[in-house]
Amino acid sequence: MIINKIRLGLEVIRYNLKIVFANKFIYFLIAAIAFFLLITGIFLFNNGTVIDAYVYNLLIFPGILIMFYPVIFNIQNDKDARMLEIIFGVPNYRYKVYLVRFTIAMLLLFVILYLMGWFVVFAILRIDVLPMVGQLMFPLLFLASVAFLFSTLLRNANGAAVIMIVIGLVFFILNQPLRYSKWNLFFNPFDVANDMSYSIWRSLLYQNRLMLSVASIVAILWALINLQRREKFV
Repeated sequence: MIINKIRLGLEVIRYNLKIVFANKFIYFLIAAIAFFLLITGIFLFNNGTVIDAYVYNLLIFPGILIMFYPVIFNIQNDKDARMLEIIFGVPNYRYKVYLVRFTIAMLLLFVILYLMGWFVVFAILRIDVLPMVGQLMFPLLFLASVAFLFSTLLRNANGAAVIMIVIGLVFFILNQPLRYSKWNLFFNPFDVANDMSYSIWRSLLYQNRLMLSVASIVAILWALINLQRREKFV
């Protein structure tokens, strides 16, 4: 009985992995790796000093590219494949499907960033890979959760993608003005301000990560609630 459940669980994961990797995801993955290798090469052949803060900024953009497609087009792919009627026809099954896919996408993002982090260790700078990737997951999980939410609100992946691009650009423009603010989405925990005490810095970091975590949970729950309205999607 337990073996059958494990086998069934593995089959569900395998099927949803195919969905996550479907269609145009490979292009986003290739773009992320190409960008990562390009900037890594620049750092490698540059005589300047590379610090942890630079590595954090190096990894966050590829992370956004890897996260972007499987989260925003999660529902759209089923709609295009005419699978929504089947998924929404089984009570509560839709929650498990889309939550499992979202979780798989985040785990894949973590693994890929972890591998990129170790590449940085061998090529450029010795860093603590796990803490680095852990910090990166806070803003990336927030962006993924908001993207998932907009995909359920708009019921159109292209519209959700446009909104997420606008949101990303706004936060990117505000990155420097809000550099040492707890409201900065791209708050860099390794870029410690010289004129600020370490205790205040830690407090700002804690508040920033707490807000991102709470907002991510709220966005995911809101998205799952939206999925109750079956008539909106099919």
